[in-house]
Amino acid sequence: MAFTYFIHHSNITRRNQSPISPTMAIIITRVIALFFLGFAFLACVAQGARVTFKNKCQYTVWPGTLTGSQKAQLSQTGFTLAPGATNSLNLPSSWSGRFWGRTGCSNNGGRFTCATGDCGTGQVACNGNGGATPATLVEITVASNGGQDFYDVSNVDGFNLPLSVSTQGGRGTCKTSSCPTNINRACPSELQVKGSNGNVVGCKSACVAFGKPEYCCTGSHNTEKTCPPTNYSKFFKQQCPDAYSYAYDDLRSTFTCSGKPNYTITFCP
Repeated sequence: MAFTYFIHHSNITRRNQSPISPTMAIIITRVIALFFLGFAFLACVAQGARVTFKNKCQYTVWPGTLTGSQKAQLSQTGFTLAPGATNSLNLPSSWSGRFWGRTGCSNNGGRFTCATGDCGTGQVACNGNGGATPATLVEITVASNGGQDFYDVSNVDGFNLPLSVSTQGGRGTCKTSSCPTNINRACPSELQVKGSNGNVVGCKSACVAFGKPEYCCTGSHNTEKTCPPTNYSKFFKQQCPDAYSYAYDDLRSTFTCSGKPNYTITFCP
């Protein structure tokens, strides 16, 4: 009965309504169009960039993501990327954070762990945790309103696998930053991290290995002048000239692109 009454009531209401004039119809149409245009504009502004991950390694990589500045984490903070596979994530405007690849991962005993880059959650998702050192990093800062983005590849925390970051679209220099060399093969013995099989799976930076201020650019060495390159950072720079080799390696290692570019991070480029 309630349903029947609702239908009859609706019919009565429609019969009592006055017809809409052509002028009013045009106004309503324009208001609706402006509403949807405004919604589309806001959606466009809110999305800062799209990052696509490609795995060209001959082994599976488990990328991890970490949002900085105490902002909300991305929709995926970790996932599996089989050889030849791709995956994409959207970055909001005014976003800053890092990405890395985990290697040698397994789920033994119900707890997910990795030989390198492990984020300590016991899961594939990193849930706001950073990766254990050593790990090669991609760092991206997305500007608001199509301003200037900053991005780089960093070995400041050491190296675990080759990777690169490139841009699509945008304007400016927008060059690819890459560390395609497998530094593990040339890593000095005092910096080596070995896996359970005895193979070198990572190469620590001097800061990670020794923790001294002259390597970490801390304490009395916290300026560019008082923290020059060391033999260890020069080793990393020789292996991968594009990548950060220590904290003040800005001149040759920071890359920029404006106009809302998208990004591709490639493992084993």
